[in-house]
Amino acid sequence: MSALLIGIAGTELEAGEARLLADPALAGVILFTRNYRDRPQLRNLTDAIRATAPDALIAVDHEGGRVQRFRSGYSALPPLAAIGQRHHRDPAAARRAARLHATLVATEVMADGVDLSFAPVVDLGRGNLAIGDRAFDPDPLVCAELGAIYVDALQRAGMAATIKHFPGHGSVLADTHTDRAIDDRPLVRIFEEDLLPFAVAIEAGARAVMMGHVEYPQAAPEAAGYSRFWIRDVLRRGLGFRGVVVSDDIGMTAGAHIGAVLERLARHAQAGCDLVLACAPELAGPAVEAARRLGWKAGASVARKLRGHPRAALLRARERSTWAGELARLADLLEGSL
Repeated sequence: MSALLIGIAGTELEAGEARLLADPALAGVILFTRNYRDRPQLRNLTDAIRATAPDALIAVDHEGGRVQRFRSGYSALPPLAAIGQRHHRDPAAARRAARLHATLVATEVMADGVDLSFAPVVDLGRGNLAIGDRAFDPDPLVCAELGAIYVDALQRAGMAATIKHFPGHGSVLADTHTDRAIDDRPLVRIFEEDLLPFAVAIEAGARAVMMGHVEYPQAAPEAAGYSRFWIRDVLRRGLGFRGVVVSDDIGMTAGAHIGAVLERLARHAQAGCDLVLACAPELAGPAVEAARRLGWKAGASVARKLRGHPRAALLRARERSTWAGELARLADLLEGSL
């Protein structure tokens, strides 16, 4: 049975949002820049969410580079492409940088009550308008190596790793936030190239996989997140993945063309998504109502699988004056990159 993750409107939890959090279909909340002012405010917000729904999962897309939702009081992290560039000149330094970058991401968000960042991107960096420098590299082998290291480092820090956007968003131009994306390459090329980093990251222990809204007509007629072929046949049976399957946002153009909110939720669930994202605040109410009509009641059980378990030593280090030195160390490792 599937569960929902919703977006909220502002920097405080509103009464109507608190009522939604009590629904058994709801796993929790995904935060954005609109929900952040500073660290004390974020801590108050996550505490309020926990007071309302103790089992709630609190997530964010906090990758570094242009996708970094929390800024003031947080390390300004470089995009993953900087690590990939370093790999071409000094692979050992890039491996250390990937591990440190992941540790910084995990520790900083968990210190303020957030369970996980949906990271890392293991798509290939081949010019997609949505991915860009969020990907490590165009080379599948580089993405696979660095992605597996990143997964391991996140999970050693106490955060579940979420690899995205399965089976690969990087090799088609269109941005699924604003357009339908259709990747018409032969299936064998997708398997040989784009799928490799996902397979290696799953072997490294990644606990969640986020699906893409890209359509691959040589494999199935529907976008990957709505596809039993990609989720049940390839991801589950083929790659042996046993963790949580997460949809991309149902409000994105490439996900919304399926139909009304009820239809989108039903199609994701039928395909095999365990956690479905409704990120726009105006979608939260309709999505919860649709989930009720579908009989979803798995919120708490899905949330438990992805809750953060931060390491006490890292949390203590986060609050020390020497923490800025970790970012300086990362910059040294990436000197001369992006």
